Amino acid sequence: MNATVSILTEIPEELHESLKNYLESHPTWDQDRVFTAALSLFLLQNGNGDRRAARVYLESLFHHCN
Repeated sequence: MNATVSILTEIPEELHESLKNYLESHPTWDQDRVFTAALSLFLLQNGNGDRRAARVYLESLFHHCN
């Protein structure tokens, strides 16, 4: 079982509006999935090559596919 950690953060209003619009037009995505995909991709691209970030990124993209 994968453990999860809750994070509270503030984002610019413009980014929130973009996220809200995206989620309205992509019902299979939710805020948690978007943030997980975004953070893991950032760490994958800018981190030290940790394979865990790659695994989480791929799971966030494809795990919810029907």
